[in-house]
Amino acid sequence: MNYRHAFHAGNFADVVKHIILTRLIEYMKKKPGAFRVIDTHAGIGRYDLTSSEAQRSPEWVDGIGKLIDAELPAKAKELVAPYLDVIKAENPGKLKSYPGSPWLARQLFRPQDRIEALELHPEDGWTLSKLFAGDIQARIITLDGWLALNAHLPPKEKRGVVLVDPPFEQPGEFERLVDGLVKGHRKFATGVFALWYPLKDTRAVHDFISALRSTGIPKMLRAEVIIRPATNPPTLHGTGMIIVNPPFILEAELRILLPALARLFGDEGQGRHKLEWIAEEVAPVVAAPKAEPVKAPRARAPARPRAKTGSTGSPRPRRV
Repeated sequence: MNYRHAFHAGNFADVVKHIILTRLIEYMKKKPGAFRVIDTHAGIGRYDLTSSEAQRSPEWVDGIGKLIDAELPAKAKELVAPYLDVIKAENPGKLKSYPGSPWLARQLFRPQDRIEALELHPEDGWTLSKLFAGDIQARIITLDGWLALNAHLPPKEKRGVVLVDPPFEQPGEFERLVDGLVKGHRKFATGVFALWYPLKDTRAVHDFISALRSTGIPKMLRAEVIIRPATNPPTLHGTGMIIVNPPFILEAELRILLPALARLFGDEGQGRHKLEWIAEEVAPVVAAPKAEPVKAPRARAPARPRAKTGSTGSPRPRRV
C-alpha cells in the first residue's frame, strides 16, 4: 500500500508499456464490435508532472520528456502517433500532465467500447473515481485487481484487453502474475492479456519466463527494452511485457518499435531489445485415420467328394 506511481509516471517503462497498450487498442478498433479493457492496477488515471512527487524524482524527463520531440524513423513514428496524439492533447503547451493507462485507453475508445479499472489503494481509487465521474463508458472499482482475473472475466463483450500492471513492491509478484494469468486465461481464453514486469532481478525474470512456459498456455510473446546492463545489487535496467494472444500484426510492429525505443532511452548507446515467442500457437492435433478392421479370411466349405468314374468318364455301375 506504500507504492505511489506518481513518483514514476511517464518514465521510460511507462512509455514502452503504454505504446504497446495503444497498439493493442488500435488493433481491437479494426473490428466494429465493442471491446473492453480491464486494468487491474489502474492508479489515479492522470499524473501531474509538476507535483512534488514527480519533481522529487523526475523520471519522466528521461521517458516521455525524451520521446515527445524525438526524431524517430518514419515507420516507428507512424506507430507511435496515436499514443503521442493523446499526450499532446493533454498538454497543449508545456508538458505538465501524463495519462495513466485507464485514461489513455479511454481517450482512444469509440462510443461502444468500455473500460473497467480496479485500484486497491483507497485514496487513489477515490481520485480515479472522481476523474471518471459521469462517464458511462468507464466503471471504477476499489478492489484488489488480482481478484478481477477470476471474478470479472470474461467481459460481456467477449472481446478485450486485460492489462496487469502490478507495482512490484511486495515479494511474490512474479508468482502472482503467473497464477493470475492461468486463472484469467481459463475464464477468457480468447482474450488479449498484457503483463508488465520490471527488468531488475535477472534470476527472478528467468524463473518467471520458465514458469510461463510450464503453464502450457499458447501464443505468448515476450517484448523487452533494456536501457543499461544489469547491475549487482539489482537496479531497474529495463522493462518488459508478455502479450498473450497478440494480434497477428503486433510482432511486426514491435520489430520496428522496440529498436527505436531502445536507441532513444538507452544509456550512451547501450540500449537493446528482446522480442521472442515464449510459446507459439499450438498446431491443431490431427486425429490419425481409423484403421480399417482386418477381416478374417473366409473359411472355405469342405469340398464334396467327387464320384468315381471309369475310363470312359461315365459313372461305374453299382453292383447288385
